[in-house]
Amino acid sequence: MNGLSFGTDGMRGSAFAELDEVVAHALGQAANRVLTGGAACVGSACWAVGRDTRESSPALARALAAGLRAAGAEVIDLGVVPTPVVAFAAGHLGTAGAMVSASHNPWHDNGVKLFATGGIKLSDAAQAAVSQCLADVGLTHGDRPSAADVLRRGEADSTAERAAPADESARVLDAYEASLADAIDQRTLDGLHLVVDGANGASASLAPEVLRRLGAQVTALSCDPDGRNINDGCGSVSPGSLQAAVVEVGADVGLAFDGDGDRLIAVDSGGQVIDGDRQMALFAVDLHERGLLADNTLVVTVMSNLGLHRAMAEAGIAVVQTAVGDRAVLEALDAGGHSLGGEQSGHVVFGREATTGDGLRSAVHLADLVARRAAGSGGSALSSAALAAQAMQAAPQVLRNVPAGSGLLTDEIQRAIDEIAAEAGTDVRVLVRASGTEPVIRVMVEASTERDAAILADRLIEVVSAAGAG
Repeated sequence: MNGLSFGTDGMRGSAFAELDEVVAHALGQAANRVLTGGAACVGSACWAVGRDTRESSPALARALAAGLRAAGAEVIDLGVVPTPVVAFAAGHLGTAGAMVSASHNPWHDNGVKLFATGGIKLSDAAQAAVSQCLADVGLTHGDRPSAADVLRRGEADSTAERAAPADESARVLDAYEASLADAIDQRTLDGLHLVVDGANGASASLAPEVLRRLGAQVTALSCDPDGRNINDGCGSVSPGSLQAAVVEVGADVGLAFDGDGDRLIAVDSGGQVIDGDRQMALFAVDLHERGLLADNTLVVTVMSNLGLHRAMAEAGIAVVQTAVGDRAVLEALDAGGHSLGGEQSGHVVFGREATTGDGLRSAVHLADLVARRAAGSGGSALSSAALAAQAMQAAPQVLRNVPAGSGLLTDEIQRAIDEIAAEAGTDVRVLVRASGTEPVIRVMVEASTERDAAILADRLIEVVSAAGAG
C-alpha cells in the first residue's frame, strides 16, 4: 500500500501519491465494517466526517465518505472543522468519526484519523483490525477502482444522501460551541484582546468566531487558507509571528493552533511562549485551588519538563507519567478517573469535557483564567506574562530531530545512549525515541544549563547517526 501504515494517529502520507481517493474509499469501507460492525444505519448516522483546509482534503473526504456509504453507513459531513469537533460530534451523536487531515504536516501530506463510536481513540486491537480489513478491500488484484470511479460514486452519494444530515451538522457545531461556554460556567471574555493564529488550517474560521462571541476582541492571524499555506510559517509549529503580533498590538494572550486544531501553543502578553507544560501547570493549579482537579492529579508524558514536576510537587498535586502520545494520556485519565492531562506539544485534555485534546477548548480555558486573574479573582491582578512566569520554572531543555533512516533504535544504539546518560549524572534527563508521526528520531535532553543540554544532545545525535539509525 505504497508504504502507508495505520497506527495510533491514523493514516498519513503524501496526498495523491501514497494516500489517494482509492485508498480513502477502501479505508471508509474497512472502518465501517470494523468499527460499526458493517451494519446499515437506519434513521441515524453511523459516521461524522470532517476535514482540514488542504488542497487534497475535499477529494479525499468525498472518497472516504463514499467508502463509508458503500459499506452501509449514513454520513454527516461536518465540512472544514477541527479534529476535536469530529470527536465531539461522535460523542454527541453516538456515532463513529473520521477526520481528513495530516495535522501539523505540510500541505502536500494528508491523512485520516478515526474515532470509535462515542469519539474514542482506537485501541491497538481496533487499529490492527482496520489495517487488516483495509488490506482486503479493493486495493489488490483487479478489484481496485479508478480514482475517477471513486469520485463519481462520491458525487452520486452526496446528491442522494447528504441533504438531510446537513442540518445535523449545524446543530453539532452549535452544541460544541455551547459546551465551550459551559466549560467556563457561562462567563464571558469581555475586555480581553486575543491574537488568534489559525495556522491557515481547520481552526482558521471557527476559533476567531467562537472567541468573539464569548466577548473577546480578536485579531486574526494566518486565518486565510488557500489550500497550500496550512502550517506554512505559522500556527503552533511556528509561533514567531504570533509572538511579534501580541507585543505589537498589546494583546493579553496569543493563541496558535496546529493544522487540525487539536493542540494549542499560547503566547503571553510579554511575547513568551506558553507551551503545553506551562498550560498544564496553570490549569492544574487553578483547578486545584477551586476544588475541581480530580484526585489532585495531573497526567503527563515522559516528555514533560522536570520543572512541571517540581511545580506540581510544590502545589501538592500528584503527577502520573505515561509513555509519549495523547492516547497514552487518555488511557491514564480514563483508568484513574483523572480530569486533566496532556503533552508538552500542546495537546491538553480536559477529561470531563472531551475525549481528545482540543486546542480551542484549551484556548477558552486559558483566556478565562487570564480574565479572572486580570480582574483580581483569587488574589492580586496579574497579567498573562506574570501568570505564566510563576506557573513553573522550566529546566533547560533541548529537542532535536534526526532523520530516521531505518527508523530503528537498535540495542547497540540504546546501550550507547544509556552510557552517555549515566555519565551525565542524576541532574540530567535524556530521552531518545522514534517519532510516531514523522520519519525522525527525537532527541531530548534536560540539564542544569542550556549549553550543557546542547552539548549532550550533539553527542547523542552523533551516536544515533553514526550507528545508522539517522
